[in-house]
Amino acid sequence: MNTVPAVMRAALLTGHGGPDVIEVRNDVEVPRPKVGEVLIQVAACGVNNTDINTRIGWYSSEVRSATDAPSTPAVEAGGWGGALRFPRVQGADICGRIVAVGPEVSVSMVGARVLVDPWILDLEVPEDRERARFVGSEVDGGFAEFCVVPARNAHPIDSPLTDVELATFPCAATTAEHLLRDAEVGPGSVVVVTGASGGVGTCAVQLAAARGARVIALAAQSKRDALLALGADEVVDGRGESPGARIAALGHRVDAVIDVVGGALFGELLPIIRQGGHYVTAGAIAGPIVEFDLRHLIYGDLTMRGSTVCPPDNFARVIDHIEAGRLQPVVAGSFALEEIGEAQAVFLEKRHVGNLVIDLSA
Repeated sequence: MNTVPAVMRAALLTGHGGPDVIEVRNDVEVPRPKVGEVLIQVAACGVNNTDINTRIGWYSSEVRSATDAPSTPAVEAGGWGGALRFPRVQGADICGRIVAVGPEVSVSMVGARVLVDPWILDLEVPEDRERARFVGSEVDGGFAEFCVVPARNAHPIDSPLTDVELATFPCAATTAEHLLRDAEVGPGSVVVVTGASGGVGTCAVQLAAARGARVIALAAQSKRDALLALGADEVVDGRGESPGARIAALGHRVDAVIDVVGGALFGELLPIIRQGGHYVTAGAIAGPIVEFDLRHLIYGDLTMRGSTVCPPDNFARVIDHIEAGRLQPVVAGSFALEEIGEAQAVFLEKRHVGNLVIDLSA
């Protein structure tokens, strides 16, 4: 610990609200690893919807709007797991190097380049979702020069990709992998991916194509070429009148829908899924309140799943996908830590394809 400074730069979330509740400071105490933990010098950390949702308190049941709504009511339980303790360092998509270890952790881990699994599961009962914590929500995350995580969450990575490129994967790829497994996507499957140009979407497109599925991506037509290059077979604009009918007109028997959009699009998607197919969701950026005909669920014998907490073996599969080249990074832009407000503003515009990343070396 002698080479680790006493203080660091960090972006502190001081409460729920607009961008002004984020305070970037250079006098934040560097955390010290406890038993079973490692200290990581953060090289880069991706920006994702969880950061925005937590900042604005969107997870509260009091909030019924889309994630880009201009105002949010004052809420107490605005984190995905309830009320948060402030100040909090957000940032779940961490790439960096281990610079120190706590008791009961091998010193051989020092120096390892790692990606962090953002889901901290209970050590004794990892299957208990109620005990799960999320990096950047229940514990401090990577929008800082240093962070502490359990050693089991720090996965060594052997890759020629840059730190910024690797920081596009942790949250997005783990979510996409989990969704595709829940939807039983495999060779010959026809899968619809909503929000296909975002972080989860671009990973889901790639991983579904790698599984041998036919991928129908929902995104603006301006993003068509980029998504085709990632493995999509068709691109349909999810906006406008009757996107479900336009998907159906392609003539494919849809086995699964991977949805991170929700809102009005939800009711368009269930009728196009084949009998016995799957609807899985990990987000509702267009709004959490939906309306649909229960008969599509009942008489379609559909399986519907929500996806938040990822299982214990999920991140190891993501590391394997990266190292095997089945996942390629899609970096839409990088920002210095002091530009975190600008990065979130660009994120909310949804004009980009892929991920935005905070570069801690900048």
